[in-house]
Amino acid sequence: MAQPYEERNSAVKTRRQQEDQRRMAFRRAIEDRCQQRQLLAQIGDLPDAAELNFWQAAPSAGRRNAQPAH
Repeated sequence: MAQPYEERNSAVKTRRQQEDQRRMAFRRAIEDRCQQRQLLAQIGDLPDAAELNFWQAAPSAGRRNAQPAH
């Protein structure tokens, strides 16, 4: 027996939303990685890179564990 139109439409909409959420999470991960690489490249250009790397690493752990805003 065929499913009602509304039920199929709802399932399609839900699947697309889940796919969009996965795509956006992947995109955010790529952007975060690019920003991290840029920061590390900039820090690498500075003379006191070892000291700055210590302070730069501390806040990133807290940010990585934070829940994303909805």
